[in-house]
Amino acid sequence: MTGVFQGGIQIEGEARGRILKLGKPISFWGGVDPVTGRISDPRHPNHEAELKDRVLVLPGMIGSSSSSYIMLELMAKRLAPAALIVAEPDAILGLGVVVAREMNYGSIPVLVLPRERQAELADGAEVSIGRDGTIRAA
Repeated sequence: MTGVFQGGIQIEGEARGRILKLGKPISFWGGVDPVTGRISDPRHPNHEAELKDRVLVLPGMIGSSSSSYIMLELMAKRLAPAALIVAEPDAILGLGVVVAREMNYGSIPVLVLPRERQAELADGAEVSIGRDGTIRAA
């Protein structure tokens, strides 16, 4: 897969990494282990996948406001994804990224890309994300 995609910017930033495309929506609270940085929900199709340094493509979120805390913990422990690409704007995960930035744990870009465009991204593909929201797949 090669191509250029334009994501809507929720949190600006630059990143590089391999795509980890989730097979279904997830709740970070109870679905992601903040100690290991892996998907811990045994019912999730990506169970045990490592999030660290991946460009995480999320088809949706299962709500829990505590997901922002899990994102903050991942950022603090340097286990966070390199970037998040969400299907719809998500204030909860974004809040975790913003708080991490304020606490000097770094920041990652958060982009919005509709599910139909997410379908064009290949799991495992190398991508780069620009400050302007451009997603470039090699």
